[in-house]
Amino acid sequence: MIGPYMVPLAQITVVRRAAAVPRALLAYRRRLRRRYGKGFTLVELMLTMTIIGTLATIAMPRLQTAVEKARIAHAIGDIRTLQVEIDGNNPLPANLAAIGRAGMVDPWGNPYMYVYHGGNRGMAKKDRFQVPLNTEYDLYSAGKDGVTSVALTAPQSQDDIVRANDGWVGLGSEF
Repeated sequence: MIGPYMVPLAQITVVRRAAAVPRALLAYRRRLRRRYGKGFTLVELMLTMTIIGTLATIAMPRLQTAVEKARIAHAIGDIRTLQVEIDGNNPLPANLAAIGRAGMVDPWGNPYMYVYHGGNRGMAKKDRFQVPLNTEYDLYSAGKDGVTSVALTAPQSQDDIVRANDGWVGLGSEF
């Protein structure tokens, strides 16, 4: 018997050996980490993937909206450029090929539309009161859906980028 508690020597040896097993296991783990580097657990990886997925879910609609606004701004800039080139010609050209812009397409891949109507306004685009938008020519993009109508109030024309009032350029739904 050893010590004040009178514990048999055989029991002390067993306790020391039992405590030595976890220490040996921890030492083995340390050696493995030193050899192969520190890594992430499966739970940590899953948590990271969940956070990234949540952030992507939140960000995608905003990104799509920003891309669409950028395409609209690009189309407005193109139409303003075409307007300056068309107005610089005297007489006005019959089509976009006359100013060297026949194959020009909008950001959605559709060709820009130029309709010279001069005095005949029958084919001209019209506003909600059925009044022609421009006096001599219409210049517009069919927009995202690629479909248009003569009247701006039609659902097909709401996403069109149009020239109106002989100079204003913007979305058909805003005019």
